[in-house]
Amino acid sequence: MSKQNSNMSSKIIITNIKLAEKDAFLCGLIENDLLAEAHLERPDVSPDLDPAAPVLGNIYVGKVHRILKNINAAFVETAPDVFCYLPLDSMKNPVYVKKTPAKKIAAQDELLVQVQKEAVKTKVPTVSTNLNLTGRYVVLTTENTTIGISSKLDKQTRAHYRDLLENRRTTDYGIIIRTNAKNTSDEEVLSEIDLLTEQMRQMISYSQNRTCFSCVHRTVPKYMAFLKNVHPETLDEIVTDQPQIFDEVSSYCRQYRDLENIPLRLYDDPMFSLTNLYNLNKQMERATQKKIWLKSGGFLVIEPTEALTVIDVNTGKSVSGKDPQKHFRQINLEASKEIARQLRLRNISGIIIIDYIDLESKEDQQELLDFLKKQVRLDPVPVRVHDITRLNLVEVTRKKVEKSLLEQVKSLDVSKKLC
Repeated sequence: MSKQNSNMSSKIIITNIKLAEKDAFLCGLIENDLLAEAHLERPDVSPDLDPAAPVLGNIYVGKVHRILKNINAAFVETAPDVFCYLPLDSMKNPVYVKKTPAKKIAAQDELLVQVQKEAVKTKVPTVSTNLNLTGRYVVLTTENTTIGISSKLDKQTRAHYRDLLENRRTTDYGIIIRTNAKNTSDEEVLSEIDLLTEQMRQMISYSQNRTCFSCVHRTVPKYMAFLKNVHPETLDEIVTDQPQIFDEVSSYCRQYRDLENIPLRLYDDPMFSLTNLYNLNKQMERATQKKIWLKSGGFLVIEPTEALTVIDVNTGKSVSGKDPQKHFRQINLEASKEIARQLRLRNISGIIIIDYIDLESKEDQQELLDFLKKQVRLDPVPVRVHDITRLNLVEVTRKKVEKSLLEQVKSLDVSKKLC
């Protein structure tokens, strides 16, 4: 997360809201009173009873159901009749819990797998045998045993960490230094490496005595995962109206030097809820609608399909002056800023096709591409603006990790009998 300018107000809001008559737990990032990111969880369904899909980051004792040699992949069950996709090309040293006599991975093998991508549309979740435990400053991995350092750190800091970790190289685990390490001391980084290493060893040892489909590592709630990723210099405060979460977040922030000075507030106004204060229900409703109006009178139409997401830019109610091309240019630039915001807010991923209002000038087209690239750099998820096609369509891709906001809202509709 990064601020566009020094005057931007940025805060994390953690609260309960109601969407389409369903209760939801929201962790949202508010920038200048507008939702920039929204992450939803069901507050009323136990993860152990929820059959919808494996949870992102969880590690399971999975059973190999079938090997697909033609695509070098396998389907792995993480629960009865719940299948995940396991690509085999990157598998190096899986942790088996129960192995058949076959030398290579085979049907009926039981092994540890971690959910890398949630189910998206009709695609099943993707899992990996490269297990990782993520801390605030460090990620520990089992199969990628190299030393990695965030490319967002400056050259001098990266060189420092290479020297610091040279004697930490092992054939058992790899270490990735996260961007947040720039705000802390060597002692805290090394301490977290030791902590994660011990947690990994204990988890692997524990898994050898677990039955198939057991969850041996459960990821933290979304609001805690969000805190692991936050850059304190971009954040003004954390606000929640949940006393238990206030205590949990307070305890977490006290553990880290770079977080301990972030203001944490327990909102307790009985007359005006936190949801109403930031108009969260209305903002969430707009974030799931197809049409988004622009200040100029133009509008966007966002249409998710099975293969990709299409965004159409329209002039709408805006009135053109003497120079229509100049008018179209201004609407397209305004639309680009809103498109970047909507991609992040709605967590739209995969292939995105943008149908802008046609611009005749090559210079105007290039300016539009450059402006869009500048806007999507603010997104913490990697976004790539490719080019303009012969049909004047702009191609964009955004990394797939978590479900889209629309899919998260749909997943709230789970039978109460599961509780």
